[in-house]
Amino acid sequence: MTASRTTMNTTAAARLLAIFLVALLFGSPALAQRTVTDSAGRTVDIPDTINRVFAAGPPASVLVYVLRPDTLTGWPRALRDNERPYIASAYRDLPETGRLTGRGGEANLEALLKAKPDLIVDFGSIRDTYIDLADRVQQQTGIPYLLIDGRFEQTPAALRLLGEVLGVAERGELLADEAETLFETVETISAGKAPSDRPRVYLARGPQGLESGTTGSINTEIIERAGGRNVIDAGDNRPGSLVQLSMENLIAIDPDVIVTWDMNFFHSAQRSPLWKGISAVQHEQLYLSPTAPFGWIDRPPSLNRLMGLAWMSRLLYPDQWSSTLAEDARRFYRQWYQVDLTDRELGVLLSWAEGRPPE
Repeated sequence: MTASRTTMNTTAAARLLAIFLVALLFGSPALAQRTVTDSAGRTVDIPDTINRVFAAGPPASVLVYVLRPDTLTGWPRALRDNERPYIASAYRDLPETGRLTGRGGEANLEALLKAKPDLIVDFGSIRDTYIDLADRVQQQTGIPYLLIDGRFEQTPAALRLLGEVLGVAERGELLADEAETLFETVETISAGKAPSDRPRVYLARGPQGLESGTTGSINTEIIERAGGRNVIDAGDNRPGSLVQLSMENLIAIDPDVIVTWDMNFFHSAQRSPLWKGISAVQHEQLYLSPTAPFGWIDRPPSLNRLMGLAWMSRLLYPDQWSSTLAEDARRFYRQWYQVDLTDRELGVLLSWAEGRPPE
């Protein structure tokens, strides 16, 4: 055995020992008193009372915050200055915990144990990789780990499930009812449109606008829910995946509507000769999603998409709504994010949503 191999093995052993010692130091969660079946069909024993929740990723942090913010051990990514006013003041300075799942998962088990959570929650795609991760982390730490289906259509079920788990079943039921009402309203608005007559929509991700999601992607399913057609078919790609496109691809596809959350791309596309050749840009159908405190169409794909759904449905079918976007946004932020917007804060959101953001 080489010296480097010996050093590596010693380091690995020391790391495992550290995890074990931290677990002993901080103790295990309270003895389980009830059993929950999560969205993956896993049977998980959890404490009767949940006081601290570690969000495995940004979508889960939104779900936990909306239902019971006092249980959050921290944000996977600390809030930026422009996001802070849109979160209740008591939770703006929660520490950054890192994430266990998704791109850039950097939280480690030592940090997880130091947070002393009663429960770990992940909210998003239910795939074998996430199930394996949940099982492994739960086995290594002794902390119960719930997987909750993050598909848009499962939003009411997710709210009811975690609301019950966190001891706020009444709030979970209230918000689930609101989500169902919004889904019904949007579906009624677009129900009379044949698939071939629905606007063709492209979600432009990233500073170049050349990343998007195929049909079935958790990142783009809001398009179909709002009554549009996602122009990025799966084709040879895995359904529900993120893909990179070329400018030639976009010119050939020629979408009717483009939505993005990237301000740099929004402004550059309006000045670019190439993008000006696309119908959506020519006809001023390029729209910028607000991102505070979370994106209205994605980033992360969580409950924040409900506000985005009402906004996108208005973009596609503007004559079908009786309430104003300002009224709905003010109400949504009060009910879901538990913050009363000032006129200035609301104005910032509307400047983005109405396509007139600052340079």
